[in-house]
Formats: sequence, structure tokens, C-alpha cells
Amino acid sequence: MRSNMKLGDVISAVVEKSQALSGRLSVKSIWDWECWRDGKLLWKEKTTNIVPNEGLNAILNIMFHASTQITTWYVAIFENDYTPLATNTYAAPGYTECITYDEATRPAYVEAAASGQSITNSASRAAFTINASKTIYGGSLVGGGTGATTKGDAAGGGTLFCSSKFAIAKPVVATDVLKVTITIAASEV
Repeated sequence: MRSNMKLGDVISAVVEKSQALSGRLSVKSIWDWECWRDGKLLWKEKTTNIVPNEGLNAILNIMFHASTQITTWYVAIFENDYTPLATNTYAAPGYTECITYDEATRPAYVEAAASGQSITNSASRAAFTINASKTIYGGSLVGGGTGATTKGDAAGGGTLFCSSKFAIAKPVVATDVLKVTITIAASEV
């Protein structure tokens, strides 16, 4: 400061701060799995996911490119030891979908409105009533196209939004019920 300043003098300064824009959008899903047998909980597991390029492109195209919104999504489960990749698509998911359950179609993902940057089907979990002995490795969320409700469909032109794999495969038997809660979360990191 200068020594000849008086009370009431106006001082101005410019403070410059380097601002690195580090905002990144993170999209993930958290899968809460339960397996029930004869009304008793056998096991629970929480897994996370990969959102493949097809799912990320769907978000961008629907939000910013006026692509048709996919209004109903469906949960699929898979029965081979496959680790999902970013390059997986609905037509080439990489896994073998399990279709040995009583429900006639893939269960719908019935979500509530988003809140706190997440959306979930916790009030209406997807359920699979298994009808044969199988080993389940994970699941995926699919929608759109002409066959999204159809068990095992890969030719209907749909979208693979995300896939999740268990840390350890899970054996199931006839009458076991798998209940799946999927929470999709978005955040700026």
C-alpha cells in the first residue's frame, strides 16, 4: 500500500484465479440383488455396472439430438461367465441371456421419478421366478426396438443401457425368485 492514501480513497484490484474446468458427467447404476427360496432370503449382493457406448450414445441422442425416447426398459439376466465391455450392444451383448424363468417376458424396469440425481425401481423390483437349475452371472437393462420384452431377443434393434456382473457366480434352482433393484445415478465429478 502507498503511504499517502487517505480514508475514503477507492482501491481497486483484480484477482485472477486459474480455473480448470473439471466437470465430468458420471452415469452409473447400482444393482441390489436378492435370491429368495421358499420365502427365505438365501443371499444378497450389490453390484455396479458398465454403461457401454451404446447406452451413453442413447443418453446423448435422446437428450440433445431429438432421438425417440425409450419409454420402457426391461431387465435381463445372463448365464455365462462374461465380463461386460464398453463395446457391447443390444445386438451383440457378449453374454448368453438366461430365459429359464416363469415370467412370459423380460420384467419391466418400473422406475419412480428421479430425485437427488438418481432414479430407481425400488418400489417395484424386477422379479424372475427361476424354473430350472442355472448359474447366474449378472444382468442388464435393455429397451427400445421391436423385441425388448422378448426373452433372449438380440435382433429387435433395441438398446443395451447397462450391464452388471456378480463378483462370484450365483447358482439358482427351480422356484428361486431373483429380485432386482436398479438405481441409476448421475453426478458431476
